[in-house]
Amino acid sequence: MASLALNVNSRPVTVTVDDPDMPLLYVLRNELGLRGPRFGCGLGQCGACTVHVDGQAVRSCSVPASSIGAGKIVTLEGLGSVEHPHKLQQAFIDEQAVQCGYCINGMIMQAAALLARSPHPSEDDIRQELANNLCRCGTHLRIVRAIRRAGEA
Repeated sequence: MASLALNVNSRPVTVTVDDPDMPLLYVLRNELGLRGPRFGCGLGQCGACTVHVDGQAVRSCSVPASSIGAGKIVTLEGLGSVEHPHKLQQAFIDEQAVQCGYCINGMIMQAAALLARSPHPSEDDIRQELANNLCRCGTHLRIVRAIRRAGEA
C-alpha cells in the first residue's frame, strides 16, 4: 500500500493505492471518479487518456501515478464546466466535432496544450499535434475547425 498526495484540477487529494506503479489513469478514473481520461490502448499510443501535468500533454495510461510528485494534473473536467466551458470545449460543441466521443478527451487535451504554446496555430500545426491521437469516427475536419475556432476566440 502506498499513499499518494496529488494535485488534481487545482485540488489537493490523497489516495491510497496497492501498487505505487499504478498508472495515473487508473488513479484518476477508479480512485477519483474522473471520467474525462479514457482507457484506449494502454500503451500511450492512442491519446484517449491524455491529461496535462504541469501544462504538458501526458498519456496517463503509461505514467506511474507515483512519478507525478508535486506536479499539477489537469483533466478534461478541470478545463471547464458545463456552466463555463473552456473555449476549446465550446468550440467542439459549436462545430459539432464529437461523434462517438471516445477520443475527444485526448483531442481536446492535446489541443489545449498546443493552444497554450501557440495561441493561433496553423492547420498544419494542428494536424501535426494530433497526428498521434486516434479517432475512427471521421470528424477530423470538424475537430481541426474547432481548434482553429478556439485559437481565434
